Amino acid sequence: MSQRQAPRTIEAFHARLLEASETLPKRLRQCAEYLSANTDRIAVSTVADMAQAAGVQPSALMRFCKILGFSGYTEMQRLFREAYSQGWPDYATRLKNLRESGAGSPSALLAEFIDAGRMSLENLANTVDSRNLDRAVKLLSEAQMVHIIGLRRTFPVAAYLAYAFEKMNVPALLHDAVGKLDRRHALRPGDALIAITFAPYSAETVELAEVARGLDLPVIAITDTVMSPLQKLDATVLSVSEVDFGSFRALSATLSLAIALAVAVGAGRRIEP
Repeated sequence: MSQRQAPRTIEAFHARLLEASETLPKRLRQCAEYLSANTDRIAVSTVADMAQAAGVQPSALMRFCKILGFSGYTEMQRLFREAYSQGWPDYATRLKNLRESGAGSPSALLAEFIDAGRMSLENLANTVDSRNLDRAVKLLSEAQMVHIIGLRRTFPVAAYLAYAFEKMNVPALLHDAVGKLDRRHALRPGDALIAITFAPYSAETVELAEVARGLDLPVIAITDTVMSPLQKLDATVLSVSEVDFGSFRALSATLSLAIALAVAVGAGRRIEP
């Protein structure tokens, strides 16, 4: 059987990853999930490092690369190195040097997170589809009510959006799950939902998004990977990849996206005073 042609762009890579994930066995699905959530590491990590982090053998990761159409890990890595050649190596080297210095002071940690945030922001222009961003602003600007849900780590983003919309007189409702209150019945024709969730994905967020789509309401999904369950809901997806330090991920890029989205919607709505 002839090998499929390798993806030539990052967008094609994500599309191939989503397509392949549907029928993969457990170990190869682990590869898909890890690569999808950590594309920032592909350009600067060895196949052994990536396999160890994904919890699989290097041979499994190599086999997965071939399923995607690459001759091996090196060819896949080359795609990401070429795509991110303007910024990735420098930031990765700086982060690596800080880690190897062994400095654990608050100032050193602050430097780590500043660099991680800088990388996340640099990535944002590559991960967000400008057409989807325009569509999201249009859908939210036309909505009677903007519903917002983001729980656990993404709650600060959801809360900020609710605050910003209120200040700009945009009708909005924050679904915060306080007291286990279920506000799905507040969804009405003409409304829209912003659903925010990153791996491991919030079941409550995904469920409300499913309810909204069942009511034929537009869903704007702010999420991280092509493996996200929100990707399968015919939502307007705004993808964000946050670079982590020590398994902690900040919200630098996500909040920047939220600010841009809120201001664009506020400027685009026509609301009688």
